[in-house]
Amino acid sequence: MANYKSYNFGSLSSVDQYTFAPEGMPISVPGKLFLKEPLELTSVEVSVNKDKPGTGMSFFHRHKDNEEVYIFVKGKGEMVIDDERFEVKEGSVVKVNPEAKRSWWNTGDEDLLYIVIQGAQGSMPNTTIEDGVLMDGQVPWS
Repeated sequence: MANYKSYNFGSLSSVDQYTFAPEGMPISVPGKLFLKEPLELTSVEVSVNKDKPGTGMSFFHRHKDNEEVYIFVKGKGEMVIDDERFEVKEGSVVKVNPEAKRSWWNTGDEDLLYIVIQGAQGSMPNTTIEDGVLMDGQVPWS
């Protein structure tokens, strides 16, 4: 279909079958799947993530251009943003500016599951309602 792209990676709890290992870099991040390529995304990057108890991002990093939004859907952990350390858990949503130093880890006894969305800071000129356009037609479930 020309106007959409669909991809099924399985259940969020099985995302540990994927590993992010960027070519030319000495890092490997288990339980991380980026969706830019399978969905052919052009304006944002989305990743689905799973950290087992006692694991997490083993290094600090920042971004050049992209802000990130972390949406925690299961488990509990901690994040460090610059020099501030705080708890995250199911329902926590954290926005991080590109220049901020960041890392996180699972402090609980169950998997920490979360989704990360990143996009170029300042690139969204309209709110969702300003960008949306109502269309004629009956939806099949009404």
